[in-house]
Amino acid sequence: MTGQFKRLAKRAAIGAGLELSWLLAAAGLMREARGRGAVFTLHHVRPHVPQAFAPNAHLEITPRFLDAALSRLRRKGYRFVPLDQVPVLLAEPEGGPPFAAFTLDDGYRNNVEHALPVFARHQAPFTVFVAKGFAEGSHSIWWETLAILLRRAPEIRFDFGRGSERLGLDTPQQQWHAFDRFAAYIHGSNEAHAVAAIDMLARENGIEPTDIVRDLVMGPGELQWLATHPLASLGAHTISHRALARLPEAEARIEMQVSADYVEAVAGIRPDTIAYPYGTPAAATAREARIARNLGFTLAVTTQPGLPAAQLTGYLPRLSLNGFYQKRRYVSALASGIPLKLMGR
Repeated sequence: MTGQFKRLAKRAAIGAGLELSWLLAAAGLMREARGRGAVFTLHHVRPHVPQAFAPNAHLEITPRFLDAALSRLRRKGYRFVPLDQVPVLLAEPEGGPPFAAFTLDDGYRNNVEHALPVFARHQAPFTVFVAKGFAEGSHSIWWETLAILLRRAPEIRFDFGRGSERLGLDTPQQQWHAFDRFAAYIHGSNEAHAVAAIDMLARENGIEPTDIVRDLVMGPGELQWLATHPLASLGAHTISHRALARLPEAEARIEMQVSADYVEAVAGIRPDTIAYPYGTPAAATAREARIARNLGFTLAVTTQPGLPAAQLTGYLPRLSLNGFYQKRRYVSALASGIPLKLMGR
């Protein structure tokens, strides 16, 4: 079974689960699954540009869908709250209206251009998690670099650890295969070295990775302006966006602390929230939760799907507004908590 077939099968299964969850929620079933509220995660918010090869499509929703999602949640009785209010709301007696908090990872410029007007129209607070290396243009975003490189180059040569290999890139299937190889290489080796090697490959093919970052991500001046907006807050997202659990403890601590220092310097307020890069169980463990607490963070969010529990542990789960599932009824399905119950969570 090819990687592309597996992706399509998984996407179809998730879509079917969301459809079933929506039907169950519309019928008034499994109401107890909803919980107190939900924290949503987003990345890019921008108009859709069709691409035959779009490995990062799951990280992108349109402003129109965001507007529809907020409208649907408001009609369902959700109150929109800042992320830092979640612990207080979870401690309230049960029975009140559910809450929704919104977060955006990486600090993309389109968060201001396209997401902010939608949030403002609905008076919905939101938190943008800032990676210092992205904001300053000193670190590349490997998944964005690869998307451009694999679309442009007819073929590439790369050493994944067993000698130089040729990868043809004539078809989307070949491009997907190459992307999967690189992703596995990054997550299975020294991430900094792997990303540096990809950056070098991009430069050999006429692509400057830091130019991509500067084009996509807000710089310090833009972040400083955003921090003054009454609906916006900034959180930490490390320096380099590497998986913290694979770093030595001292280095992981530096990544988290310096990121908080940077946000404080830009916004004038020290952040008490942090989003772990990647946010998976393999990327953020109990060790990272302990470090975050010791550094003074009161909330740490992951990308692990779930609804926040009354008793917060080291991590706060989030629900992804995913580019593959941009239907209003799916927002209701996600917020209902039923998909999580169907997954056994």
